[in-house]
Amino acid sequence: MSDREVLLVVHPDRDATRDAAREVSARFAKAGVRLRVLDEDVREMLEADGGIGAPCTVMAPEQDPAAGTELVFVLGGDGTLLRAAELARPNGVPVLGVNLGRVGFLAEADSDKLADTVQRAVDGDYQVEERMTVDVVVTVDGEETVNTWALNEASVEKSSRERVLDALIEVDGRPVSSFGCDGVLCATPTGSTAYAFSAGGPIIWPDVQALLVVPSNAHAMFSRPLVVSRDSEITVAIDPDGSPAVLTCDGSRTFDLPAGAAVRVTCGRVPVRLIRLWEGPFTDRLVHKFSLPIKGWRERHAR
Repeated sequence: MSDREVLLVVHPDRDATRDAAREVSARFAKAGVRLRVLDEDVREMLEADGGIGAPCTVMAPEQDPAAGTELVFVLGGDGTLLRAAELARPNGVPVLGVNLGRVGFLAEADSDKLADTVQRAVDGDYQVEERMTVDVVVTVDGEETVNTWALNEASVEKSSRERVLDALIEVDGRPVSSFGCDGVLCATPTGSTAYAFSAGGPIIWPDVQALLVVPSNAHAMFSRPLVVSRDSEITVAIDPDGSPAVLTCDGSRTFDLPAGAAVRVTCGRVPVRLIRLWEGPFTDRLVHKFSLPIKGWRERHAR
């Protein structure tokens, strides 16, 4: 029996997802690769109807399920991949995403390339790219209350729709601007195409070593996005006399912030490793994922 193992991360909530998971399992089984999964329901789904899938071991997230595996194979959208990245990051295990969602910007392959993607994974025919993360520390009255991280972004947002978040942005210990707003996003280049983009931030190419600060609906003259050095320290300080807020990392890990809290964001000490299969510049990926028009305006609107 082969000792090769892959962690399969999937949400089997749609027929297409279940079919893709069964195909992936069968192809890994044929190659002699065992699978780890995170849910008993997934194992039962892969083994249903006399399935010929790879042998499965169910492991809970607290059991460090990616440790010792070759890679983490993800079926789903960006939310599923971010969940997988959280499991893979501590052990430096690379993550390979197959998009079954909508845009799926983090995913490397689409579902119509599933067979080739699994074969490339089995053969080790891929490159691994390290993506910057951010470390996030919250202090209240000088005491550390939260220590976490993010691959895409850390967002500080008002916790009540009726209130305004009063925030002060500092860079490298120096105040830059204070204003009332809906929130402030601190993003990596990877996260610049996600929530930060929706909030009006610029797209940053992944190989640019920088951090992005994007105020959301700020009531101020100076509230433009900021692009700062990866070596900079960004602090979002909440007015002690203002309203409480909430910190959300990668759209999943959420922490309540009292008035007076300070959120410090720095370049992460541990990157996330993403598998890349296809050669070509980020520009081509951007055009493909967002279906951008690349013909001249006159050419596109010719009568």
